[in-house]
Amino acid sequence: MGTQNGGGSKRDMIWRRQPRRHGRPEIDSVSRAFALVASLDPEVLGIVGLSLGVSLSAAVLGMMIGAPLGGLLAVTRFAGRRGIVVLVNGLMGLPPVVVGLLIYLLLSHSGPLGFANLLFTPWAMVLAQTVLTTPIAVALSHSAVEPLWAEYGDLFRLHGARRGHIMREMLSGARPALLTVFLAAFGRAIAEVGAIIIVGGNIRGHTRTMTTAIALQTSTGDLSLALALGLVLIVISVSVSGLGFALQAVTRRP
Repeated sequence: MGTQNGGGSKRDMIWRRQPRRHGRPEIDSVSRAFALVASLDPEVLGIVGLSLGVSLSAAVLGMMIGAPLGGLLAVTRFAGRRGIVVLVNGLMGLPPVVVGLLIYLLLSHSGPLGFANLLFTPWAMVLAQTVLTTPIAVALSHSAVEPLWAEYGDLFRLHGARRGHIMREMLSGARPALLTVFLAAFGRAIAEVGAIIIVGGNIRGHTRTMTTAIALQTSTGDLSLALALGLVLIVISVSVSGLGFALQAVTRRP
């Protein structure tokens, strides 16, 4: 794993400009953190960009897989359906480190997909986060489509609509709710650390995300960078939550 810190960076220049506050290292770290964010430090931007790219990709893939499956669970009746719904809801709380371990075994050189050389790459991180976001997409999409099916299902059956047509109409009618589902999946991905640090390796400039960098920099005492990334992560999380509430408010309007 890459845990080394290079010297002579823009961050070092920012630190030298900051006045020393003897006896108050916490205040000094906070001021440096704000300076890093305000100056658009290249390392911070690179870490944030990778985090957003990996998490957005995982959320999109999770929705592409999970939304149709959730819709299918809502409009289909078969033996064992309730058990599957319970299982999917339980999988929303999958332990990230367990997922990371399983993906690691899958992608390691001795694993079934070792030939692809994906371990310790952003693609491995996307795969791990997709495994985590898909159950969320399935469970919440099922919850979004089920009320629509209860209201309009008889009408579709009366007209003999095909399953594919029914699915398209149900998912289309649930679009506002599905946007909230996507935000929930993205929120899970962007805040995750356990799985991606196992399969990504936390390599500087290659697989280091906001959460893995915060964990590393805190352990090495570089609190200014950890705090800077923490500030950005909080802003993103609050923005996602606010957007989700706004979408819910819009969908509830008559």
